[in-house]
Amino acid sequence: MPLNQALLPEFDHEMATTRKVLERVPDDKLGWKPHDRSMTMGELATHLATISHWSEAIMGQDSFDVATAPPTPKLKSRQEILGAFDQSAATARKVIAGASDDKMMKTWSLVAGGKTVFSLPRVGVLRSFIMNHSIHHRGQLSVYLRLNNVPVPSIYGPSADEGAF
Repeated sequence: MPLNQALLPEFDHEMATTRKVLERVPDDKLGWKPHDRSMTMGELATHLATISHWSEAIMGQDSFDVATAPPTPKLKSRQEILGAFDQSAATARKVIAGASDDKMMKTWSLVAGGKTVFSLPRVGVLRSFIMNHSIHHRGQLSVYLRLNNVPVPSIYGPSADEGAF
């Protein structure tokens, strides 16, 4: 089985679950944060919504220096966050679906100010820097929701708010 075909079902599942969590973000809590060092709910949701846009750089370049990254957009509502997520996830899916095994196994590097942060085969970068990174921040966002008494959707099993699938 080609690597992209092995990756896509997991990608689709995780993106659908992530969208369910983003759908719960309340517009009136975008500025809320649990600690001074934390991102606001809006910043975290925006980050989560746009993580998969990295797929284009991962598959289209041999490396990327974050020092040259464009600024993160300021999304001002749940609808803007969901729109950005849908666009980013669709682009990532298309990029993954079109990737050959040879391209997936080529090394890609994340660089910061000219210093290499990590280098991995692209398939590993897609798993860690796109999917696992999203899962991590989705978990953070679900805690933000819980702390604001917003019902948390089922993620890998029933939530205390939904009980059953």
